[in-house]
Amino acid sequence: MRAIRRLRHRHRRRAIPALAALAAAAVAAPVLLAATPAAAHPREGRLARELVEEVTAKGAYRHLKKFQQIADANGGNRAAGTPGHAASAAYVHDTLKKAGYDVSYQDFDIHEARTRTERTIVLGPDSREPATAAFTFTPSTPAGGLTAPLVPARVDETPGCTADDYPAGAFTGKIALVKRGACTFVEKQRAAAAAGALGIIVYNHSGTTPVRGGYSSPAEGIIPSAGITLADGEALTAAAGKGEVTVRLDLDQEHLRKTTRNVVAETRGGRSDRVVTLGAHLDSVPEGPGINDNGSGSAGLLEVALELAEEGANKKGKGPANKVRFGWWSAEELGLLGSEHYVAQLSEKQKKDIALYLNFDMIASPNPVQFVYDGDDSDRTGAGAGPAGSAQIEALINGFLDRKGTPHEGSDFDGRSDYGPFIANGIPAGGTFTGAEGIKTAEQARRYGGTAGAPYDPNYHGAGDDLRNVDLKVFDTNLDVIAHAVGTYAESLRSLGR
Repeated sequence: MRAIRRLRHRHRRRAIPALAALAAAAVAAPVLLAATPAAAHPREGRLARELVEEVTAKGAYRHLKKFQQIADANGGNRAAGTPGHAASAAYVHDTLKKAGYDVSYQDFDIHEARTRTERTIVLGPDSREPATAAFTFTPSTPAGGLTAPLVPARVDETPGCTADDYPAGAFTGKIALVKRGACTFVEKQRAAAAAGALGIIVYNHSGTTPVRGGYSSPAEGIIPSAGITLADGEALTAAAGKGEVTVRLDLDQEHLRKTTRNVVAETRGGRSDRVVTLGAHLDSVPEGPGINDNGSGSAGLLEVALELAEEGANKKGKGPANKVRFGWWSAEELGLLGSEHYVAQLSEKQKKDIALYLNFDMIASPNPVQFVYDGDDSDRTGAGAGPAGSAQIEALINGFLDRKGTPHEGSDFDGRSDYGPFIANGIPAGGTFTGAEGIKTAEQARRYGGTAGAPYDPNYHGAGDDLRNVDLKVFDTNLDVIAHAVGTYAESLRSLGR
């Protein structure tokens, strides 16, 4: 076995160009941790080295292919509550069951939004109809639409997020026009509704597509809500600065209750009071197969879990020191519902038993940047540091990438992925991702390659997020990150002070 591992390791990087060709035809840094003390157990680090050696993009690519096949057979997507997601969950569940894991489903209810009408009409002599996307779980407007003056909220570092962005009396009986960014759509909606607005239109902060926002359930929708493009939002803001602009917002949406499920798998051995937990969301958006978002994270965790099993993780007395638990969350695209449900059903002791949580969401973006979650808030942006231990997780990942000579940079815990419920419960967190709809800067293009001025993933939340549009080189890098982290923490939590 050792000789076989060395042979596979020698050829793994050479396989990436061939994989890229296969993919094209498939669809018809913070301070490092201190060095390990001399008194460390002699086996410490062995499992991490073995897993990094064994886990390859070629191995994980088979799971991406399977997710694409499932989407192709089920209407082009794997969205929560659909047959495509159910088939994806069954594939993950059955694969891990055969590998010897304790595997379970965790069912919970969600709602599905079916939009029948989504229109914004600018009334007056220059009447026009900007492209509009109804928010998920928006209330519908009255039949025939909601007609009212459009009033822009203040644009600052937190546009439309707080009461002072809505001058008293200016929004009563009006429709608020708000720029995307800095806070959640729920917070923007609540602030607008509290100011007396009858509806809200959010315009994008980048790109050429309308904002596709939403709420986690129909109960969160207070006033009719929709998104438009950056260009249309700026044009309407300019027009409103010259005089009253009246619009008709026409939204008609049906909300249906459905059931979906998480998949949770854990090693049979290891200390149950020192649980190393990793997660990735398994659902796509309805618009596409979700191979990068988040087939990539899901496939990465699955491949590492299988290699961990090969290393004896499920054999009594031969497994790692600490229990390793993997979660494939559903309904992330509806507002982190699967991970929220999972954390909510844990007892206080079970929460304390989780030593850390690692999240991997979009790790194969086609125009990538190597982001590492900013556990220590060294970037001084956004939400701040994670719970105690998050800084050490970031340092572990950064140190590994530094030793590989791989450039990387921080990413804020902005609440957009499944680390959110864990952080909210005081569990240290970390992980990586390679970018979504954000725009790559010229400096990033110099460091990482790719195209400046273009999104990290031009196919984000679209039909083009398929097997042809993933970067297998950055995918391979992030698989190594997962393998190194799993191997390290499964053997020892010393770096976290446990």
